[in-house]
Amino acid sequence: MEAIFFNLDAGYLEGLARGFRQGLLTRADYLNLCQCETLDDLKLHLATTSYGGFLSSEPSPLAVSTIDAKLKEKMVDEFFHVRNQAVEPLATFLDYITYGYMIDNIILLITGTLHERDVSELLPKCHPLGMFPELKTLSIASTPEELYNSVLVDTPLAPYFMECISRADLDELNVEIIRNTLYKAYLEDFYRFCQELGGSTGEVMSTILAFEADRRAFNITINSFGTELTKEDRLKLYPQIGMLYPAGHTMLADCGEYDEVVQVANYFAEYKAMFEAASTQDKTLEDMFFEYEAKLNVLGFMRQFNCGVFYSIVKLKEQEARNIVWISECIAQKNKAKIENYVNILD
Repeated sequence: MEAIFFNLDAGYLEGLARGFRQGLLTRADYLNLCQCETLDDLKLHLATTSYGGFLSSEPSPLAVSTIDAKLKEKMVDEFFHVRNQAVEPLATFLDYITYGYMIDNIILLITGTLHERDVSELLPKCHPLGMFPELKTLSIASTPEELYNSVLVDTPLAPYFMECISRADLDELNVEIIRNTLYKAYLEDFYRFCQELGGSTGEVMSTILAFEADRRAFNITINSFGTELTKEDRLKLYPQIGMLYPAGHTMLADCGEYDEVVQVANYFAEYKAMFEAASTQDKTLEDMFFEYEAKLNVLGFMRQFNCGVFYSIVKLKEQEARNIVWISECIAQKNKAKIENYVNILD
């Protein structure tokens, strides 16, 4: 029955998502991109892939920032092509995907205004998936309460912001606390929504969101070393989902240095392997997290009749864009020593 009703409302759109998945760059494509000598060579090769002529109107010489902007534009166009045809509950699911980008945009503008940069200068740097009309008025807020009342009260992020209003002012530490508090509430709410949908969607998304929550818990812990953040404050910022919850959170809150975080990771086979690889290979812990995230999102396509494929294709396309930008930067700087340090998606 699940298959019948899912296909009735979202079968065509799932087919589109799976088509986008088939259009991801292959290992051979990446090898060819790495052999390019100029960005114009890279442009020519991308034209032979599913990207087609998305750079055809851009004059030479190409800039890496132009490639990055056009990649985002293409991904956003594909996303809204699906979103504009979606009905419930898929429409709400797709809206949830945009909330994370909205949080990132808000924090970007707050941080920029703290450094006395003009909002008009910062808006082009915001992610297109997270744009909303109230962003332009964000510069008038000097406290979390003003930010809520003047900007966020009529947005989907309003319920997530309630715990942040008590903070007195917007300094750099409080901004990071606000970012992590918003993400905590967002991930827990998204997880709860996916569990209510149930079926294949609940199973696929619970694994993906659990990892995202655990990644944030590790990053919050590592980044809080040397700051005024107490163990109690740290514990409040961890999303209450994932493999680390609750015992791992308690252990992470007690960590005072990186080696202690590694010891906590050793209790969990997947994370133990990532921390070990980060210490022995020419890769960072963030690279290992990205690789594992890509693996989970590829596996999401193994299940049919689930909304998770839409989340997965957005994240996979986003990672592919990061890979192309990395290769482009290496070509532009004529430094190919680490050009192959991108995240393998389909391997």
